[in-house]
Amino acid sequence: MADDRLAAKGARAAGGGSRPLAGVKLEGAGNDFIVIVAPAAALDPAVVRALCDRHFGIGADGVIAVSPGVGGTDLVMELRNADGSAAEMSGNGIRCLAKAAVDAGLVVGPSFTVATDAGVRTVQFSPSAQQGRARAGVDMGAVVLGDEVPAPAGALKARLVDVGNPHVVLLVENPSGVDVTAVGAALQAEHPDGVNVEFIAPVGDGELTLRVFERGVGETLACGTGSCAAAAAANDWGLVGGRVRVHNPGGALDVDLGDGSSVELWGPVRKVADVTVDLDSIL
Repeated sequence: MADDRLAAKGARAAGGGSRPLAGVKLEGAGNDFIVIVAPAAALDPAVVRALCDRHFGIGADGVIAVSPGVGGTDLVMELRNADGSAAEMSGNGIRCLAKAAVDAGLVVGPSFTVATDAGVRTVQFSPSAQQGRARAGVDMGAVVLGDEVPAPAGALKARLVDVGNPHVVLLVENPSGVDVTAVGAALQAEHPDGVNVEFIAPVGDGELTLRVFERGVGETLACGTGSCAAAAAANDWGLVGGRVRVHNPGGALDVDLGDGSSVELWGPVRKVADVTVDLDSIL
């Protein structure tokens, strides 16, 4: 981050002017994103890091650019994690994108398609009578169960799961008692491309509690793809059925596994604020 600021100062010294950027901050079960509608250029990792910084920037788990669709889709999604790295998919992020796109008039709903790096996804959008709120669902595609892997200390079971992005689901006695950051960071060393790590336990009939360590971010208040991965692994372990309510720290998300080929994720979306920044003031 310091290097980013030094580079920006050098550019201003060479005669660069102000660089305004407008976006919208939204959250889905506490998983928060800055969505930029129809940006003039691809997302710059340094800009993403500056925007997501919770002390020197706006603060977010990631930044999303949404643009008009290509190749028969309605919209295109570009997603970056808080550290500026690219990510294939975010279940909560694409639901936040949906509200931003509807509010901006890019689409009208109630259903539209979004091209992502994990493939084309169909979103269902339902506005709420409450100002700034909505409920959105997304067809997450297939959730692919991978191998059982050795469980780290404190976990009962561990399973690889692919939801268009990589996950390790850990069954634990109680997610609230886990050092999520330490275990999650340690598992990154075993996965050179990074991995999302879910810590789950059953809490009732068809319900799970979850904490998550996201690659490129750290612990977050919710994870949509992680909730789908958790539901699929827990279902295979015989802990839940095909419809699962996943209690993330930031709120509940609903997962319908169907036959496994087209998993649906539903949850709330809330607009937090319109965002306008001069990039030269935060870089």
